[in-house]
Amino acid sequence: MGRAAVGLAGALVLAIGLSACAERPIPLSLYSRIGGQAAIVAVVDQFAATLAADRRTSGFFATTDMAAFKAGLVDQLCMVSGGPCHYGGPDMRAAHAGRHISDADFDAFVGDLIAALDHFNVPTREKNELLALLAPMRRDIVGA
Repeated sequence: MGRAAVGLAGALVLAIGLSACAERPIPLSLYSRIGGQAAIVAVVDQFAATLAADRRTSGFFATTDMAAFKAGLVDQLCMVSGGPCHYGGPDMRAAHAGRHISDADFDAFVGDLIAALDHFNVPTREKNELLALLAPMRRDIVGA
């Protein structure tokens, strides 16, 4: 086989490979599917307002610096959903130590998060994916 034929064969293989890649879209991260940073900030703002208004959760935030809480939560949600942020706050066990958070308290907190996600019509698939990413934190928060 001549040099031209080898070059043509290589170009053909490359073209077939590239067209196969073009047919399979790269899956978007959860971060992108929920709307990125702006959407996370909006959800966290709504969530914080809901927490403050909910008699089941408001007591836990009576002395909390809500601006710092919201900033940390935005970074945390951004990071776990595949976004470019880095959560640099305390681990969940340390952050909740001595707070005496029960399963019922945690469930109320999650319910308020779901209400905030629903407020912005986050699709069920994305909402469940985000909640599944956060669920392992329960063991570090409840009873810490």
